Amino acid sequence: MILSAGLGTRMRPLTLSTPKPLVEVGGRPLIDFALATLAAAGIRHVVINLHHLGDQIRRYLGNGSDRGLCIDYSVEEILQGSGGGIRDARPLLGSGTFVTLNADTLIGIDLRPFLRQHRERAAAATLILRKDPEMDRFGTIGIGANGHVQRFLAHMAPSQVDHGDPYMFTGVQILEQQVFDYMEARGPFSITETTYPRMLAAGEPLFGAAFTGPWLTVGSPDELATAEGSLRRGALDWPPWMGLS
Repeated sequence: MILSAGLGTRMRPLTLSTPKPLVEVGGRPLIDFALATLAAAGIRHVVINLHHLGDQIRRYLGNGSDRGLCIDYSVEEILQGSGGGIRDARPLLGSGTFVTLNADTLIGIDLRPFLRQHRERAAAATLILRKDPEMDRFGTIGIGANGHVQRFLAHMAPSQVDHGDPYMFTGVQILEQQVFDYMEARGPFSITETTYPRMLAAGEPLFGAAFTGPWLTVGSPDELATAEGSLRRGALDWPPWMGLS
């Protein structure tokens, strides 16, 4: 699932007439990077949630057949947040493991080894994490030596006293169906503020996995300019399997 329903207020005036997932960086709409990430991992069924100017995204991508994909859309008449958007898309997400990522994030990640590790650990959720100089400002997630989440923002796992090695969430997550048991039944909510603290308290197998490759958020004109400059300089070295060279 690609989370694409936001208003893009920090990207105005560009997003007054263009949904943020269709804002171009390096000559490509942002959502193309997310689709390339999923397709490179062998994921062919993609769900995209829509709200602000969502018809433009639907017209651009259609049903995905020209990309070898099957794309379904979950329309949010009222924005449901990072948790509510996933919950409302549940009928489209199937009955097994699924991945979500943000349309406004450029991440050169090969999901395949992370999916294998997720299954080997029998994880309920695996959060893809990274080190970042600014991570304290955004809130950190503490990971133990075995990869278990010991602390999620201000929430500690039961019987844990060690805060763990701090990381920042990239926005990419691998999820099993039991995450829905820890979601609000209705209305907007944040998966990081609601679902993960509940899972941590319940002792669910919640894991973090470190990622060290290219990662940039593109949520404002300044971040867009940074991303454009990085692409021009080759500072974002996209792996060849993404098909973005």
